[in-house]
Amino acid sequence: MSTELIDLTQTAAAELGLRPAQVAAAAKLLDGGATVPFVARYRKEATGSLDEVQITAVRDQLTRLRELEKRRESILGSLRERELLTPELEVAVCKASTRAELEDHYLPFRPKRRTRAAMARERGLGPLAGVLLAAAGTGDTQFNPGAAARDYVDPEKDVSGVDEALAGARDVIAESASEDPEVRRRMRALYQREAVLRSRKVKGKEESGAKFRDYFDWKESVSRAPSHRVLALLRGDAEGVLRVTVEVPEEKALAIMEGHFVRGAGAAAQEARAALRDGFKRLLGPSMESEIRVEVKTRADEEAIRIFASNLTELLLAPPLGNRTVLAIDPGFRTGCKVTVLDPQGKLLHHETVQPHQSKGARAQAGAAIRSMVASFGVEAVAVGNGTAGRETETFVRELALGREVTVVMVNESGASIYSASEVAREELPDQDVTVRGSVSIGRRLQDPLAELVKIDPKSIGVGQYQHDVDQAALRRSLDDVVGSGVNRVGVEVNTASPSLLSHVSGLGPQLAANIVAYRDEEGPYRSRAELKKVPRLGPKAFEQAAGFLRVRGGAEPLDASAVHPESYDVVRAMASDSGAMVADLLRDAELRDRVDLNRYVTGTVGLPTLRDIMAELEKPGRDPREAFEAFHFAEGIEALEDLEEGMRVPGIVTNVTAFGAFVDVGVHQDGLVHISQLADRYVRDPAQVVTVQQRVMVTVLKVDLERRRISLSMR
Repeated sequence: MSTELIDLTQTAAAELGLRPAQVAAAAKLLDGGATVPFVARYRKEATGSLDEVQITAVRDQLTRLRELEKRRESILGSLRERELLTPELEVAVCKASTRAELEDHYLPFRPKRRTRAAMARERGLGPLAGVLLAAAGTGDTQFNPGAAARDYVDPEKDVSGVDEALAGARDVIAESASEDPEVRRRMRALYQREAVLRSRKVKGKEESGAKFRDYFDWKESVSRAPSHRVLALLRGDAEGVLRVTVEVPEEKALAIMEGHFVRGAGAAAQEARAALRDGFKRLLGPSMESEIRVEVKTRADEEAIRIFASNLTELLLAPPLGNRTVLAIDPGFRTGCKVTVLDPQGKLLHHETVQPHQSKGARAQAGAAIRSMVASFGVEAVAVGNGTAGRETETFVRELALGREVTVVMVNESGASIYSASEVAREELPDQDVTVRGSVSIGRRLQDPLAELVKIDPKSIGVGQYQHDVDQAALRRSLDDVVGSGVNRVGVEVNTASPSLLSHVSGLGPQLAANIVAYRDEEGPYRSRAELKKVPRLGPKAFEQAAGFLRVRGGAEPLDASAVHPESYDVVRAMASDSGAMVADLLRDAELRDRVDLNRYVTGTVGLPTLRDIMAELEKPGRDPREAFEAFHFAEGIEALEDLEEGMRVPGIVTNVTAFGAFVDVGVHQDGLVHISQLADRYVRDPAQVVTVQQRVMVTVLKVDLERRRISLSMR
């Protein structure tokens, strides 16, 4: 390991509260091409059992530190090339521990456009600024700025008089003071501690910007402003409705600058103070405001992304119905309901359109058609999309009395229309139109939410908060991590998985996923994990990363259906052999497993953490970590906003969790808001501590605003 990496891992370890050896091991594995899920699941001995969250933090922290080092080398290279690097400056640059501190040291030497100070220096006024500042710093009351300035009057240099000379000197002082690293450090601390976000309406935008009316005259501490409010303010600013500024008490800001440069109240001090006031208003203040805006935006982005990731995790890991024959309905009033029937693996068997919301005759025909499909295909569940006409269609289907064995479920169809028009949908259902594809997606989402939702851009699923306003690269990285974590946590059936699902398996990606499916289509179902090695371009590294997360059921090797990695098969075989049994016996017989002494199988590479994982997997091979599916029903007779009354207590499903509360679907085509203050009978700091996406809750209707189509709910 290089000295640089050792230094970085030690720094990262200190910042993350981990042991350097853990960080170094994780870094080595990640740099070697290992994925976060693989390292967390199969390399616990190396990392000291770091989990996915910790390994992700190590990855991100090392990325940040490496970018800092890259910037440091760039700055040092620039200073050396221009022969500006003094020993003192080099020490300061090398000791800088943050990007802001690093840039502070470089700022006075950074190539920049011609500033007022630069032009003053060109006119020979730099030395006068130095003399003025020195006199102000010592509190010299005898110093005469006017007399000193006469020596710098030179019409040939465009300095026609004393006043002009002093003005140029003040420009130099203003810039130098604004670029002083210590002043910037102290000023940054003031902004972080006492700055406020202030917003005012832009004249003439009252009507077009009505949605921002709460912020037409708003002030809030930067350090305490919640993510959703920061993003709302910045969106209003970006749309030209609000004028958002970052402000600090000016007297405190000037006190920092004057305290660093000025003593006493002589003429030199007066000149310096005038220069410092100008420097703060024109240079340092705007610079700090820009920096703090970036900082507060980054902090707000991180919180919004965290909430989005948490919501997406819950949505992806929602309980699946499983391999059942499903009749799926994409509801509609005018155009009718598109009905599809899917086999237990999600294959389209049949589709047609029915009109249950037209005439009485059409309603009867629709009922007969659905009963016929249920009987003909052995339908076990009906999935009804929760969009337009969803509740009305659900009521219609329930009135058909299809039997206790047929479950009727409302399915959140957010993103189904995005899927239906996507390239993935065209590849999967090339001979069907978008209406059929949308219905198929609704049905598959009931069978296996994870397998279907990975085909849709997470931003289209409806569980985010200002997702279009945050850093899109950071959002994409986080959501990719969430999807990958969910897919690998559940595991993937290699003989039925779509390319979209396989692409999120550790070590694969779109191309290898496509190759796996192409091989399956040509050669038939995989009979073992080992057969994956025959897939074109799937080399040893990809196999190592992916194999443990892929499931092959019904083959000669029973461990292929489990999360036991092929590299550990020999260990399990040794356990079985030492017990006088076969591997299959070890999987079936709990008493046999209980007699295994794990300490006998510890080696230099396989320790107790891995062995305990193996035994847990042998107990329930290939187990799905998701909870068992339970059907949910909205309150009967509550289908539209007008059906709600204040004081009603109704069941609902949490659809989105934000920093300010949770949105709940109560079956009226409009989610209601449970404000954070109404989530519990106690103080709630973070809504995610109380509710999660897809959670079933009972809520009380506090208020129904028909005009604005808003519902206020309470869980208290």
